[in-house]
Amino acid sequence: MDANQFKDSNYFISRELSWLEFNQRVMEEAKDKKNPLLERFKFLSIVTSNLDEFFMVRVGSLYDQVQAGIEKQDAAGLTPRQQMKKVIARAHQMLDDQYEIYNKSLLPQLKKAGITLISPDQLTEEEITYLADFFQQEVYPVLTPMAVDASRPFPLILNRSLNIALLMDREGESSFATVQVPSVLARLVPLPAKDRFILLEDLIRMHLSELFPKQKIKKTAYYRITRNADMAIHEEDAPDLLKEMEKSIKKRKWGQAVRLEVENKVDPSILQYLQKELDVPDRDVYEIHGPLDLSFVSKLSKIPGYSHLQYDSLIPQTPQDLLGENDIFEAIRKKDILLHHPYESFDYVVEFVRKAAEDPDVLAIKQTLYRVSGQSPIIKALAVAAENGKQVTVLVEVKARFDEENNIHWARRLEQAGCHVIYGLVGLKTHCKITLVVRREEQGIRRYVHLGTGNYNDVTARLYTDMGLFTCKEAYGADASALFNCLSGYGDVPSFYKLAMAPTGLRKKFLALIARERDLAKQGKKAKIIAKMNSLLDPEITRALYEASCAGVQIDLIVRGICCLRPGIPGVSENIRVRSIVGWLLEHSRIYYFYNDGNEEIYLSSADWMPRNLDRRIELLFPVEGEEHMRRLKACLELMLADNRKARNMDAQGRYTKQSARGKALVNSQEVFYQMAKEAAAESVEPKNKSGFQPATHKNELSD
Repeated sequence: MDANQFKDSNYFISRELSWLEFNQRVMEEAKDKKNPLLERFKFLSIVTSNLDEFFMVRVGSLYDQVQAGIEKQDAAGLTPRQQMKKVIARAHQMLDDQYEIYNKSLLPQLKKAGITLISPDQLTEEEITYLADFFQQEVYPVLTPMAVDASRPFPLILNRSLNIALLMDREGESSFATVQVPSVLARLVPLPAKDRFILLEDLIRMHLSELFPKQKIKKTAYYRITRNADMAIHEEDAPDLLKEMEKSIKKRKWGQAVRLEVENKVDPSILQYLQKELDVPDRDVYEIHGPLDLSFVSKLSKIPGYSHLQYDSLIPQTPQDLLGENDIFEAIRKKDILLHHPYESFDYVVEFVRKAAEDPDVLAIKQTLYRVSGQSPIIKALAVAAENGKQVTVLVEVKARFDEENNIHWARRLEQAGCHVIYGLVGLKTHCKITLVVRREEQGIRRYVHLGTGNYNDVTARLYTDMGLFTCKEAYGADASALFNCLSGYGDVPSFYKLAMAPTGLRKKFLALIARERDLAKQGKKAKIIAKMNSLLDPEITRALYEASCAGVQIDLIVRGICCLRPGIPGVSENIRVRSIVGWLLEHSRIYYFYNDGNEEIYLSSADWMPRNLDRRIELLFPVEGEEHMRRLKACLELMLADNRKARNMDAQGRYTKQSARGKALVNSQEVFYQMAKEAAAESVEPKNKSGFQPATHKNELSD
């Protein structure tokens, strides 16, 4: 069958609905009683953060399309208006489920464990007196009551801020006011008795009369809005991209409200007033049966004395390929080095840049940065390198969603240190992860290259699973030089020896690799594809996979998040299996395996199978070579396919169910990977890295 025959919308799942099902899988981890209690609270917190970003980005985009009257259907045959209707219905149900878990399951268990969140009516007289003093000393000075009248219009409400609405009476006339719950103060207010807490908003509500002493407060309600944060940047017309980005970041805080959350049983007059002032229709109102914004529950893990209710700390180990090595450059000269984070420490990637910055034989460092941490050691090392007189070129992607402000800050810091900074490319985001170090050695100039599937972010590298490769092979070095020359100048698109790059050749490369397996299957030969990624929603890639499936190619897809492909359709995708792994770490690596008639090829990449990665970003695909590394990557894929603890299999309707483990040994791939890393490190010297961390995050990658 020809790929064009698979254009029927019945062969595709809505992107937005597929994402919501991913968030449902995160919420199931909050329900899973096999997870430690405080980790379950973290998963519930992540559900909230994920939904916030979903509404700001995806629902915000749908809102704009509906407002513009766009009727174009997506691959699943839905118009923006139809998508909006389905998304809102599913989101309402998701919030109801989330708060049922919070109220009926987690809170009672938390109290049983010794931590109590109390309401004002549960306070003792002693606690009331204590809180009155605490309010005056710590909270009152920070608050700003905002009255609304003829001279004071309804204030601009900050995106995702928690607020208290007040309906008051003064001399027989009704008035309205609002108070923002300050985010600079902790939501959990400790009481004198051990491990008893009250929420900050409840404390403020108890003392509202002190903010409005001459008013009679009739009704109050908590509320929170989510604004459209989907920014449109006209890069081609912007004389200064940096200034244009800074303007857009400010606008994001005040975009159109796309969701209004209010506490359950809110007074109708308050709700109507808020809807009118915020221009929010009934469909976008969400009544919450509990505290608004459950992201605060992740802070419960900070309460001392409850480590037994959390995962054990994961301590990143010395990478297998670096065991016994003292010099990173010498180690890379011996052989290519494969890294598997966070089981193997990301510190060695930081050390690679840091040593290059201080090494007198290093002449130049070139690096792409998409997301970096707030106190990035890599940024500091690059600045040191420039100060040491090395040629330092850094492409900082200032359009990395929700990290724009941080990246602009670091870009300016690097410029001040003497680095050549490129602020991304017009019309494209630079999402590839690559570092090039040029070093003078006895044999001449040698180029050392690091390529990765994840960001150069030392914080997320402890929470996201990613792969990296160090090499000094000439072909990779030549490709790296050609890439950076292309990014920094106006040269032609380079011809690569090893790499494939989006948007110029990566789509074509993937389609050719899939087609090769298809053709081999048609010849009666064994054909197999295993692909691991964050999201799969590209229609052309999906149709190519359907065509390969019809030819007899066995296809296993490990897709953490969005998957618009439908597996198991008779005559279309019978040979395709889709699974998602949601566990204590966020699966982030992109690995692509092709059997190739026994001449197996495995690639790592920064790119998912999404139109944005293949058409609108600078991405890289690179092969991993050598029998040892190939064997190791194959074992990784096989282990993830054997996971029956955190993996869920997808059916043709887009539903996910956990694989039955009856009669089988339980396999949690993430735990096994960590155990393997520990065993490998134990066979050599004591690992240099001892920095532990608390895993358990499963943030979505809408903004990646």
